Amino acid sequence: MNGKQVELDEPPGRSRPPHPWEDVEIEQWNDWRWQLKHRLSTVEDLARVVNLTCEEEAALQAPGCFRVGVTPYLASVMDPEDPCCPIRRQVIPSEQELLGFDGALTDSLSEDSHSPVRGLVHRYPDRVLMLVTTNCASYCRFCTRSRIVGDTHVQFGSAQYREQLAYIAATPQVRDVLISGGDPLLLAPQVLEQILRGLRAIPHVEVIRIGTRAPVFLPQRVTGDLVTMLRQFHPLWMNIHFNHPKEITPEVRQALALLADGGIPLGSQTVLLAGINDCPNVIKSLMHQLVMNRVRPYYLYQCDLVPGGGHFRTPVAKGIEIMEALRGHTSGFAVPTFVIDAPEGGGKVPMLPNYLLSMSESRTVVRNYEGLVSTYRQPTDYQPHDAGSCHYCQERRSEGAQEGIAGLLSGQASTIAPEGWGGAHHRDDAPVPMSMILPGLLPVRQKAALKRPEEW
Repeated sequence: MNGKQVELDEPPGRSRPPHPWEDVEIEQWNDWRWQLKHRLSTVEDLARVVNLTCEEEAALQAPGCFRVGVTPYLASVMDPEDPCCPIRRQVIPSEQELLGFDGALTDSLSEDSHSPVRGLVHRYPDRVLMLVTTNCASYCRFCTRSRIVGDTHVQFGSAQYREQLAYIAATPQVRDVLISGGDPLLLAPQVLEQILRGLRAIPHVEVIRIGTRAPVFLPQRVTGDLVTMLRQFHPLWMNIHFNHPKEITPEVRQALALLADGGIPLGSQTVLLAGINDCPNVIKSLMHQLVMNRVRPYYLYQCDLVPGGGHFRTPVAKGIEIMEALRGHTSGFAVPTFVIDAPEGGGKVPMLPNYLLSMSESRTVVRNYEGLVSTYRQPTDYQPHDAGSCHYCQERRSEGAQEGIAGLLSGQASTIAPEGWGGAHHRDDAPVPMSMILPGLLPVRQKAALKRPEEW
């Protein structure tokens, strides 16, 4: 039994390429450019590696299907006989992908409406998202940016990078830049280095982050030369997208070790996916393997409302169930934050089980992961923080209309009103016709006879 589990979760390392690439030199197999050049995308390509179902074949040939591209390495990790293989389901389309669902949004996070210049998303006050490519090593069937990712007609180049860097340089509140796409690690090394150098030349940019799946889909991309280049631009962080324990192969472990040994802090993000990882024990196993490889779990995402991704969606309650199974049941640093990336550009909203049960002026009632209910006594002699004499409070940069609830607590505002709220509550002095108040309830002649309220 234990041997079977190792076989499922830890595919053995390779001294030579697997079938059907036995005749390929191992040096080529380990070359990331060779892997990209030989991606599988058609029925004929993939049928050499897995036994495709009729549904998979139909989806692969369907017009308008989101781009397919699977690296030979990733294809070799898929179970050739099991169409429910968690790797296979993420990258090979099914006919369910062609079905619509209520609530689907082409730009589900309204990134385009938050873009002051092309490819730059400024949603939060002090950080921006910098899209630098639409290419990926392999293409996730639930991709949030499927509207542009994989589209050969939508690309970013030096003109867009200059505009993005100019905007960041002219916006001093931006202290954190996340480089994403597509996958930034697929850029030509000199192009990625130029972007990083441009960001490091901006004094107010404190932190640079790279979002990537390359260490999972294309671990060959992580080389000593890449790590040496990235180390020039510390503090530089990397967020890596993992969804299942089977993704953490010996090749992936080696790539993660190279990055961590290079001093690059590693975080992970995971999408909750029906039929792939919608199980507390699968997620717990993944989180444990990540921390063993020096990757700190960061986010567990509710699946976005992207077209073609409806069959991957779970109820939000499933994510809450998973969080209940993690908090207290494993190390705190192995517990990600479960979030909904709110549709229409609302940003990430944390979703947690309710641990705060009640509160009074003197006591707070909480429950722990076991269901134990306990009381914490509030202090009686607490002296509130004096913001007027605090250097950090005085130096803090205003976030304007994005202060939100924190602005109410700090006294910078007293209300947050939804758009149109004032107009909805404005009352005219003119009497409202009874036909508007009681439409269809009274005969016309009775409505006309009502002259005074006491006659209603």
